[in-house]
Amino acid sequence: MNNIKYIMRHERKLVIQIPCYNEAETLALAIRELPREVPGFQKVEFLVIDDGSTDNTAEVAAACGVEHIVRHHANLGLARAFMSGLHAALSADADVIVNTDADNQYDARDIPLLTQPILDGKAQYVIGTRPISEIRHFSPLKKMLQKFGSFMVRKFSGTVVEDAPSGFRALSREAALRMNVFNNYTYTLETIIQAGYKNLGILCVPIHVNEDLRPSRLVKSIPQYIKRSAFTMIRIAILYYPFRFFMTLGIGCFCIGSILGCRFLWYFFQGAGSGKIQSLLLAALFLLTGVIAGMIAFVADLLAVNRMMLEDIQYTMRRAKLFDGEEK
Repeated sequence: MNNIKYIMRHERKLVIQIPCYNEAETLALAIRELPREVPGFQKVEFLVIDDGSTDNTAEVAAACGVEHIVRHHANLGLARAFMSGLHAALSADADVIVNTDADNQYDARDIPLLTQPILDGKAQYVIGTRPISEIRHFSPLKKMLQKFGSFMVRKFSGTVVEDAPSGFRALSREAALRMNVFNNYTYTLETIIQAGYKNLGILCVPIHVNEDLRPSRLVKSIPQYIKRSAFTMIRIAILYYPFRFFMTLGIGCFCIGSILGCRFLWYFFQGAGSGKIQSLLLAALFLLTGVIAGMIAFVADLLAVNRMMLEDIQYTMRRAKLFDGEEK
């Protein structure tokens, strides 16, 4: 948990945001299920992010009485839509922001379960854990991949998140101010790893899900999902833990090179070194790669420190811009 304690105002506002891309068919149902009253909040408002839809998603949102509508002129991806929602919700003076899906996947009656730990000061970021094993429209392979992916995210982030791909989550105003998403594919993995990196308090709560209304647009095929998720996690690891990543790579290559070098020396002193030149070349290649990766680790660590300072400046500017004059 950050050393800066987040203090809410007496008049609390909850903003429920829904990133959308061509969701005109299901959006009305999702909005209709959202609560207008949530314990602990004096105001509850809705926010729809229309991520370059080619249908009448924005018009449906307006007809349903949504207070805030953000429109992208082109499809920028789920991650960008999520961040646009956070910025708009902060501008709308939200104390807590709940993110949900337009396909009504998540049971809106569980929203108080997400917000209560934030109101109680127990967390700044709360993620709803779906009953993966009980979801009937998930194939056994998808269930296995969901669990394995969440396990890897826990290892990367040092958190206890049980359902990393879940989009049903709540953020305090403090957490939203500190969030940045750099990839365009999805925000779910990066924000968890970022929250762990920044020591934001994270909790998971069990939630319920509704019947499937349409196939997932994020997971078009299992191989593509595995490839993009793996690439995203590697990129995030390099971004947030550059020293550990490159130093681990460097040490690994250096050890392999040392073993190959020792193998060549063994045969060389046995008088059979002339037939083992390949081992010598590979040893040199791995040793050189290890040294270069080690040097990159130190440079990347310096860049990470610089990025942290820039993020602190960004955070201070966001607070000053949005909440100047308020009680902090």
